[in-house]
Amino acid sequence: MERFMIKAKPKLKLKKMNFHQVLGVPYYVILTILIVLPILLLVVYSFLAENEAFEVSFSLRHYANFFIEPLFIKSMGRSLLIAFISTLVCLLIGYPLAYLIAMSKPQVSAMLILLITAPMWINMILRIQALKQVLEMINTSLPSTEAALIIGMVYIYLPFMVLPIYTVLSKMDKSYFESAADLGATKVQTMTKVVIPLSISGVLSGVTMVFLPIATTLVVPKYLGPSGRNLIGNIIEQAVTKRQYGGYGYGAAIAIVLALIMVSLVTLMKKFDKYQGGALNEEG
Repeated sequence: MERFMIKAKPKLKLKKMNFHQVLGVPYYVILTILIVLPILLLVVYSFLAENEAFEVSFSLRHYANFFIEPLFIKSMGRSLLIAFISTLVCLLIGYPLAYLIAMSKPQVSAMLILLITAPMWINMILRIQALKQVLEMINTSLPSTEAALIIGMVYIYLPFMVLPIYTVLSKMDKSYFESAADLGATKVQTMTKVVIPLSISGVLSGVTMVFLPIATTLVVPKYLGPSGRNLIGNIIEQAVTKRQYGGYGYGAAIAIVLALIMVSLVTLMKKFDKYQGGALNEEG
């Protein structure tokens, strides 16, 4: 009888595992169709030679042109610079705001979250046009400057920086603040040595959600910023819709390069997060 029971248990576990695998099939199918296949198609098209989409003919010309042509290098550098500055401004504004929301009373926090997310319910073009009119009221030439472009980026993507940081801060154990105060730490020391290290994961999530969309955005530069200075998003649009710069394959090559840059940044940020977490644990 005991031998029979010992043999029967693995069968029950096996049936349970198969049941969970069956439940996961729709998820894997959707993941494959919506994420894996489009990425694979982008990779294939980035290597296809022009006007040879139905032939097995691959080339590195799109990648070579991207790294050789001064126009593309300048556009990439300008896009990454604007994305870096805009992300930094979002972080400088978003972190204190997220901290304020997390430390407020529940009713106040709910109201502030509503105020931050409410503009996201409105069409992006309408929001940019409204911001453009406000800038014109200050100075008629202001919407055509680099500063206006950065202001527009921050205005659109600030909520994506605030919400991840707020989520981490709101779940932080408040006893850490009491322990730091009992040990004689000032408010500045508590912030720099307790709060910020524990919220690094939220900061990295916010940076990831803000940096790449800003670097590849298309709508904001159309209405704000100096005309005639293309960002990477504009070049991708012209390559895909107007068949310029080598057509769809060139736009796909740019997308792959940007994806590799973002993966590298995320990998570095995760290593930094682990380092910070390990250092914090050692101090504790």
